[in-house]
Amino acid sequence: MARGRGDKEDAEKYSGLLKLVQILSFLVVFVAGIIIGLASSAHIDTYFSPQAQLFSTSTVTSFHISRSKSSSRQTQTPSPPLDCLSMDVFIHPTNLTHKLSDEELFWRASLTPYKKEYPFPRVPKVAFMFLTRGPLPFMPLWERFFKDHQKYFSIYLHTPPDYYLNVSTDSPFYGRQIPSKRVGWGTVSLADAERRLLANALLDFSNERFVLLSESCIPVCNFPTVYKYLIGSSHSFVESYDDPTRYGRGRYNRKMLPHIKLYQWRKGSQWFEMQRSVAMYIISDTKYYNLFKKYCKPACYPDEHYIPTYLNMFHGSMNANRTVTWVDWSMGGPHPATRDGVNVTEDFIQAIRNNGTLCQYNDEQTSVCYLFARKFAPSALEPLLNLSSTVMNF
Repeated sequence: MARGRGDKEDAEKYSGLLKLVQILSFLVVFVAGIIIGLASSAHIDTYFSPQAQLFSTSTVTSFHISRSKSSSRQTQTPSPPLDCLSMDVFIHPTNLTHKLSDEELFWRASLTPYKKEYPFPRVPKVAFMFLTRGPLPFMPLWERFFKDHQKYFSIYLHTPPDYYLNVSTDSPFYGRQIPSKRVGWGTVSLADAERRLLANALLDFSNERFVLLSESCIPVCNFPTVYKYLIGSSHSFVESYDDPTRYGRGRYNRKMLPHIKLYQWRKGSQWFEMQRSVAMYIISDTKYYNLFKKYCKPACYPDEHYIPTYLNMFHGSMNANRTVTWVDWSMGGPHPATRDGVNVTEDFIQAIRNNGTLCQYNDEQTSVCYLFARKFAPSALEPLLNLSSTVMNF
């Protein structure tokens, strides 16, 4: 009996000691956890403190703004969601301002759908691309030419980057300046400007034909005639010929071998007109453009040789090998003759429109060979406006 009571007392003591040990073990683990947690927290705060402060500040700020505007938000109509894939913006860019580099622009413009059908009613347009040194002295004549034909044309202006064309909002030239760079006569920067104009115009999927013009160019036919002539043509109009003199083959650089051979070398007028597919080839080329940039330097002029040579080598069947812009080289020298106001008569304009020569159009003979003309001095504006309705029919 005494033994049984002793065993019971021993068991109670052992149980009490066991509980004490468990409590002490728990306290040790708990304290150790606190110490480890504090150490880890300090390390994390040191690493993430800028982010934590930013998050905390923005959260508190947004909370106060949310509280202060909560009542007004309840009465406002929610704005419609922004459509980032709008077809209208994609196929018809209305704002020509962008921050793309030339490389990015050419890549973007070179994208072409494999699917031939269009998911919208496409009306083919003519892109009029003006490469200018500033003002457009013949803008009133061009505005008369474009009047009432807004659905069928687009305008693009490459000017000095610091030049702003001040026109009224109802002018077809309003807001049509593209991001531009400075251009030097006779340098590769002229070819760069041409490709920059083509690339910006290619962003509009409705542009089908592309005309390069200067500030001294004028139209010698009315818009319906020009539109029908260009849209109906199976060929581009890029002058490309073999000039055996020192002004042609004499500008060839043998360092272009083996990629460009002498017999492939061509020369032509800078003022071209081309179809969309040819424009895509031009802005997509890197290899041959870089050869001209590296080896065609004065007295070799890339604007006179790059596109004519490239088309002759790869896309000659798509080219009519002539220009639709009349120029007077009768005076000789590096620049064509400039016509002043006293030179502008009805007979003179008629001679440009139909000078008695024939040319090829869709593999047939035609007497309509020129749609535009240059160079004209600003003093020619008034006589041209007087003749536009009676001679040029606009």
